[in-house]
Amino acid sequence: MALTRRQALGASIGAAAGGSITRAFAQTGGQSGGGARPKLKLGIITDLAGPYADLNRPSMACAQQALEDFDVAGRGWDVEILLGQHFDKADNAVTIARQWFDREGVDALLDVNTSATSLAVSSVAREKNKPLLLSGPGTTELTGRQCSPNHIHWTWDTYMLARSSGSAVVQRGGASWFFVAADYSFGQQLVRDASGVVEAKGGKVLGSAFYPFPATTDFSSLLLRAKASGAKVLALGNAGADLQNCIKQAHEFGLNRSMTIVSLLTYDTDVRVLGLQVAQNLITTQAYYWDLNDRTRAFNDRVRPKTPELWPNMANAGIYAQTLHYLKAVADMGVPAAKADGAAVIARMKAMPTDDDCFGPGRVREDGRKLHPGYLMQVKTPAESRSRYDVLKLLATVPPEEAFRPLAEGGCAFVKA
Repeated sequence: MALTRRQALGASIGAAAGGSITRAFAQTGGQSGGGARPKLKLGIITDLAGPYADLNRPSMACAQQALEDFDVAGRGWDVEILLGQHFDKADNAVTIARQWFDREGVDALLDVNTSATSLAVSSVAREKNKPLLLSGPGTTELTGRQCSPNHIHWTWDTYMLARSSGSAVVQRGGASWFFVAADYSFGQQLVRDASGVVEAKGGKVLGSAFYPFPATTDFSSLLLRAKASGAKVLALGNAGADLQNCIKQAHEFGLNRSMTIVSLLTYDTDVRVLGLQVAQNLITTQAYYWDLNDRTRAFNDRVRPKTPELWPNMANAGIYAQTLHYLKAVADMGVPAAKADGAAVIARMKAMPTDDDCFGPGRVREDGRKLHPGYLMQVKTPAESRSRYDVLKLLATVPPEEAFRPLAEGGCAFVKA
């Protein structure tokens, strides 16, 4: 059947309490034997204006790619994706989610991309019995004390990043650490998780400094405190523009010559913005990278025409993978049954093994944690890079069971001991 698309500015709904819904994407199937075609309406709530804007821009393209790879048009399904902006405010995210569920008939959310906003929306998804798929947030609370039968946490979390980076760097001689982090749940939890790993491996935490988010651009005083501490490792608990500014200023102060710089959350998007001259030798952990293997390269080749400048990072790739797995579960259940019971969709996603070009084979654990390997990586030097997008090299692969927090340690209320 012929595939048609429409992308239009101005979705069918307008602004909501300071947040906004700026555009919609639809894939429409052909005729389906005279009957009504199955219809799904999906949503992504993100931020395209704040410090993480460039990290989030490929998200819609990755969701679109999942629809194409699953061939929803060929199946005769009509699927629409709405894009909402929360501007890093939890109340905006909640208002948009409620409006979408109550008035717009949204069947599932494909992502809510920060820790605070995702935790707030998870209660709405459970109240409305809708599926919530999460790739961008980092908090382990989503599979811990605030776990829910209505959501899945797909790509990464603070435990996975901290464990993979922290243990490896201590083993390589980075025994003393100083943290600079954003002062909200994401940054605070990164520091807690990484500190625990460092100390468990015999290292020491010599200090930490938190800054107001998102109102800080000058990190010089925090970086000078890190340098004065005598620590061997500068660990950064932030992302996006904040991370980029920290690394630039650390380079200006020469910290890269006396300290190993570890970013507890770096996307390859950040590295390309910084350039290898500034970012070289930075240590980071990834769950996906476009050049890992033949399957990741194949995915990147398919999606690249939709987002030619900002190639998908691991969070964007997670949206692709979880959307594809959601569509498989819907097809397995039947669209009417899936639309009627969000918790049943999540249960079916947990029961079905996962497999996609971004993460390979895997599974979703009982607490909603998606399991796949972690990859300890280092930013290449300019001499090692073959192109603008060739920025990371693999140092080590961490098996899924070692990368993520053990099930018994999470405290998820509905997981049986």
